[in-house]
Amino acid sequence: MSWRIQALKKSPWVFHVNTGACNNCDIEIVDLLTPRFDVERFGIKLVGSPRHADALLVTGAVTAQAAPRLREIYRQTPKPCVVFAIGACACDKGIFHSGYHIVGPVDKIIREIDPNAIIAYVPGCPPKPEAMIFGVVKALSAL
Repeated sequence: MSWRIQALKKSPWVFHVNTGACNNCDIEIVDLLTPRFDVERFGIKLVGSPRHADALLVTGAVTAQAAPRLREIYRQTPKPCVVFAIGACACDKGIFHSGYHIVGPVDKIIREIDPNAIIAYVPGCPPKPEAMIFGVVKALSAL
């Protein structure tokens, strides 16, 4: 298990999950991949399958439709898996706090499956790319 944590610290592969966001956070995440911010210099790589991911980048307040999908994606990731709640909506439902279709923030859904899950929060509406890089690096250094 320790080799997996070492790999997670050195070059995390992330899978992006949108659980009902307005897409502003998604645009900022895509901005991280451009040459201006170039997160690949930190070893952070966006992957196309949760089975290859070390971390999940989750954006948006979790809708009733997206909750089962988020649970299934989390189950598919190898453990330990760090879950990053990106944006105010993912951290605490944001502007959608009273929406009829919102079942909870990301941590509520993930903790139903795994009470010991590692969840990091990057608040903002939307958070700046620099804040996301800082949050990812800070959370991974704490492992």
